[in-house]
Amino acid sequence: MSSHQAAFSQEPKKSPRNLSVGIALAIALFAGATGAGLDRLLNVHSANVVSTQSAIERAPGSIAAIAAKVSPSVVNIDASSAQAADTGSGFFIDSNGYILTNNHVIESAATSGGQIKVTLSSGESYPANVIGRAPEYDIAVLKIDVSSAPALTFGNSEKVVVGDSVIAIGSPLGLAGTVTSGIISAKDRAVSTGSSTQSSFINAIQTDAAINPGNSGGPLVDMTGAVIGINSAIASLDTTSTFASSQSGSIGLGFAIPINQAKKVADQLIKTGKATYPVVGVKIDTTYQGDGARVAPIAGGVLAGSPAAKVGIKPGDIITEFAGKKITNSDELVVAIRSHSVGERVSITVLRGRTKKVFSLTLVASKQ
Repeated sequence: MSSHQAAFSQEPKKSPRNLSVGIALAIALFAGATGAGLDRLLNVHSANVVSTQSAIERAPGSIAAIAAKVSPSVVNIDASSAQAADTGSGFFIDSNGYILTNNHVIESAATSGGQIKVTLSSGESYPANVIGRAPEYDIAVLKIDVSSAPALTFGNSEKVVVGDSVIAIGSPLGLAGTVTSGIISAKDRAVSTGSSTQSSFINAIQTDAAINPGNSGGPLVDMTGAVIGINSAIASLDTTSTFASSQSGSIGLGFAIPINQAKKVADQLIKTGKATYPVVGVKIDTTYQGDGARVAPIAGGVLAGSPAAKVGIKPGDIITEFAGKKITNSDELVVAIRSHSVGERVSITVLRGRTKKVFSLTLVASKQ
């Protein structure tokens, strides 16, 4: 038996002709019997047909209820420039009109003097100003001239667990207000996203809720309606890509920026117009194929005066753990570092030859 054949036998098929005749006969007999019964019934009684309307009751925590609660806070974003016309989603994070979205949705327009238009769920449209962008995290904050905007509530992305139900809302393929649902499929996925000009690294939440090009920047919410992530990327059959650079559709592998990270970056952008990210002060050898992330074995592999240099990390060291998290490749190291904060003290484990060494260092802000 071929591996593609079913491992069970089928019942013998009935003759189509005999089957159709049998069905026709059964219908005829049923109709005749029913008709005779109705004749006798109508000769004795008069019948009144009563129409009723039954209301469908939806629990407060139902998908329909949460969608109705969240959707007014979600916006459609059209960003146009001489080079590109991008469409994405976003959501209000403040009643004064501040909107959180992905950098790759608006980057082309922001860097070339293009136009950014925000359309509300009511259909009203407004021009948007860019408050700040953080390409390293693929996050941007916009602002439109409205008051009493329906800002969403932030959840805690650290507390979500695999299997939790979630809802994604946005404008896939320009279809504003689209709602899909699913679960948290995994946490702490090292995903590289961003634009064609600069990569972003996120410690992503994975979901099987259907998200597609245009969902980018929209909220991923839990079953209380609180935002736990920003939908940012999907995996195609051959690669993980952002919505801006790929037109592949959902295959049930979507990735969202955890809201705890996004909120921290958004706060910095609103206050100063820019955001910092932590570094340890090493250059990574991206050609290394082994387990872990290797510090480039060249002069300058460890930057002078950096946290790594101060504690004794050397070029050629292979980083195997960061803050207690196992590191298997260079992307995982970058994501792990950026998931922490400037000024935080962390442990870092390296292999130097066959010797294991553990260091403790303090993260510093990158020099932009």
